[in-house]
Amino acid sequence: MKKFLKSFFILVFINFRFAMEIPFFSVIITTFNRYGLVQRAIESLLRQSEKQWEAIIVDDGSNDKTFEYSVSLCRTDSRFSFVYQSNRGSAFARETGLKLANGRYVTFLDSDDEYEVDHLLFRKRILVENPFIDFLYGGFRVIGSNLVPDLHNPKKLIPLEQCVVGGTFFIRRTSLARLGGIPKLEYAEDARLFELARREKLVIKKVDFPTYIYHRDHESSITKDLML
Repeated sequence: MKKFLKSFFILVFINFRFAMEIPFFSVIITTFNRYGLVQRAIESLLRQSEKQWEAIIVDDGSNDKTFEYSVSLCRTDSRFSFVYQSNRGSAFARETGLKLANGRYVTFLDSDDEYEVDHLLFRKRILVENPFIDFLYGGFRVIGSNLVPDLHNPKKLIPLEQCVVGGTFFIRRTSLARLGGIPKLEYAEDARLFELARREKLVIKKVDFPTYIYHRDHESSITKDLML
């Protein structure tokens, strides 16, 4: 099966449960050879107290068991869709997920991170009460190293509290389209996206509920942060 898939650029498994109902959130999960970790991430999504979401898993060319696991999810839970594509990096994988998103707001769950049980519910309450907000961010708890290289001076380490963390972004889907989608960079695409949102004068609000669990306790942790 995997040899067959490698000869193709993209394979899509889409559920159509929301054809008549727009989910409040589209959760985009990108992954590459993180079968053990992505299970933890998805289990945290399934535990959410807020249920009005869809999830798009984008496998960026893994050769582990991620494919079989994701297809099984799609068959048992119609909120999930799955894309397998050749390896092009996280920014392209997110863009693939975005093209399939139907939700009012788009958010991201990195495959090595996880959500607290009320993560989506807390954000939904804010967005419903403040419908003018285009871009919500903030509210994370770090497991592992709290220091990251400064985008503008990589030799300098700064605390994550001075950064934006892309996994905490909740962006109105139509506003994200206005920004041109996900920046295609090898590093700091989240930082660039945040800068674009400010430049385009989107209505941005920061929250402090630390319900996004940001894991930096293993070798494959990826940093996409920005010093503010």
